[in-house]
Amino acid sequence: MNLVVVESPTKCRTIQGFLGPKYKVLSSYGHIRDLPKGELGIETENNFKPKYVIPLKARKNVNILKKEAEKADSVILATDEDREGEAIAWHLAQILNLGDDKNYQRIAFHEITKSAIEAALKNPRALDINLVDAQQARRILDRLVGYKLSPFLWKKVARGLSAGRVQSVAVRLVCEREREIEKFKPEKYWNIEAELQSQAKSFLAKLVKKDDKVIPKLGIKTKKEAEEIVKNLKSAEFKVNSVEKKEIKRNPLPPFITSTLQQEAWKKFHWPAKFTMRIAQNLYEKGHTTYHRTDSLNIADLALFGAKKFIEENFGKNYWAGFLRKYKTKVKGAQEAHEAIRPSYSDKTPEKLKIQMKLEDNQFRLYDLIWRRFIASQMNQAIFDSTTIDIAAKNYTFRATGQTLKFDGFLKVYLVKYEETELPALKVEEILELLKLIPSQHFTQPPARYSEATLIKILEENGIGRPSTYAPVISTIQDRNYIEKNEQRKFRPTEIGMVVNDLLVKHFPEIVDIKFTAEMEKDLDKIAEGEKKWIPVIKEFYKPFAELLKQKEQEISKKDIAEQKTKKICPKCGAPLLIKLGRFGKFYACSGFPKCRHTAPLEKNILGIKCPKCDDGDIVEKRTRRGKLFYGCNKYPECDFALWDKPLNEKCPKCDSLLVETKRGQIKCSNKECDHIKP
Repeated sequence: MNLVVVESPTKCRTIQGFLGPKYKVLSSYGHIRDLPKGELGIETENNFKPKYVIPLKARKNVNILKKEAEKADSVILATDEDREGEAIAWHLAQILNLGDDKNYQRIAFHEITKSAIEAALKNPRALDINLVDAQQARRILDRLVGYKLSPFLWKKVARGLSAGRVQSVAVRLVCEREREIEKFKPEKYWNIEAELQSQAKSFLAKLVKKDDKVIPKLGIKTKKEAEEIVKNLKSAEFKVNSVEKKEIKRNPLPPFITSTLQQEAWKKFHWPAKFTMRIAQNLYEKGHTTYHRTDSLNIADLALFGAKKFIEENFGKNYWAGFLRKYKTKVKGAQEAHEAIRPSYSDKTPEKLKIQMKLEDNQFRLYDLIWRRFIASQMNQAIFDSTTIDIAAKNYTFRATGQTLKFDGFLKVYLVKYEETELPALKVEEILELLKLIPSQHFTQPPARYSEATLIKILEENGIGRPSTYAPVISTIQDRNYIEKNEQRKFRPTEIGMVVNDLLVKHFPEIVDIKFTAEMEKDLDKIAEGEKKWIPVIKEFYKPFAELLKQKEQEISKKDIAEQKTKKICPKCGAPLLIKLGRFGKFYACSGFPKCRHTAPLEKNILGIKCPKCDDGDIVEKRTRRGKLFYGCNKYPECDFALWDKPLNEKCPKCDSLLVETKRGQIKCSNKECDHIKP
């Protein structure tokens, strides 16, 4: 009997079906050893030796694995082929006493198919200790930053805060973007379009040049300038100066890697990265797709030939690219041994798989996205007929552009945005009829706030974090109430997020420095490649960090950061009130704490609406312990009135309850039994 150990119970069942009775497949249920939760767990004076423990929830399963390993003729470690998976295999080898008195093998595969599993069994390899060291170094670094810097924030700002090597950089990016938006001053500019006609067909052309010089975006700044141009052109003759026609070819996008899958799932479905990864994990474990934590664009030749066959049989030979498309990875430090995310079998269309395997709706949607992107990546280019027409009017030049789809190519499978504009067939020197001139005012726009997709993209572009870190980092900084989503699902920093970021930027610049964090990622990559040893890398970081932390403990006072004096008096004991900073923002608190525990919301959080339940209190903006915004009576606990949607100072015409505004902007009655919705 051969024991095969994988990470996931779902994967376990799938692989057992391939291997038959000579193998027993069991799951480790993820990590079986980790650093302890209640202490640092690292001997900083002893070469950063980690103290690993078996978590309580894993102990029962570890005992089962030990018993089965003792009975087995050989043990096969089949955890994922990345740093985390390699580390799990190493921990398993340690706990199960493999190597010294028990024969074991390490196998790895990128897809859960019978052929991939059989190929892996024929080609076992040794444990890659460099990958183990890289994972261990990352874990120790993150523990040192988290367990040393987080208590500092508790003491100097507020309890419940945390800092992290990657998460603090992500918060900084959001905070800096918000400050750019705050400082932004919009500038006015004008565009002028001409509606022209030829052969009973009208079209629009935009003013682009004056005296053969390009008019820049902000070239026409005032209404007066625009009106003068319009006045000057009303009597002008509009004559076709040039007609340029050409074919434009558009290439398909590469198959997904982790970051691009998360970005596209956000754009198409508004799925958070954490949710996308959960669905992708499920598809992988069931054998439908390849491994989903990857930054490589490599594709196995067998899969490429499978895609070629499918495309030619289902769409025609002219839809295949004519060669096997191979893409070059642009991500820094990508693990090229992995594959991109693709379907396990090209001929398993989403519709077929949904019926055969009874995919849930979300599984179907994500598989459909992955399948289409991969098949499209091996298809022919899309071809457009593009036309550019320049029209002369006095000393001005107008330009009209149009394009029509000539051959859909990969767009037949994977639709990307494009505009079709058909222009009339015009000839050089042709005189056009001016129907009207259209001046329009515009304003420059501030930089956009980050969405999940764009935040992941900027982290990846700067080499911060790795595929496995994006989802938990974005989830953590929301859970900590450092950033939140607005009505457009874009990130903005909270009050506490700004304070913590400013503190770290001022006093711990390296921790939140983008270049420094990216360099640390490069060092981790070099450890994985065997070019560096992990202990010197940790030592080089930790010594100056520990000295700086000790210095800042003495320099920084909590009163300077988290307290502000006011002229207000506590209504309970008469002591002065302070504005204090808590995990969920600022509030009034009595300076006589802990003898007097009076607190009150700031005026900006009072909505000016009387509580409809007790008629005595005011409705104020509040947050739950987990940071979720709600609206409740300030007389709590005497009055427990609360709403999730923002109340308006307006009554329902049907039942006289308060009207509320939902996050999507809908105004409706707060009474669940009333169906009134304001048009």
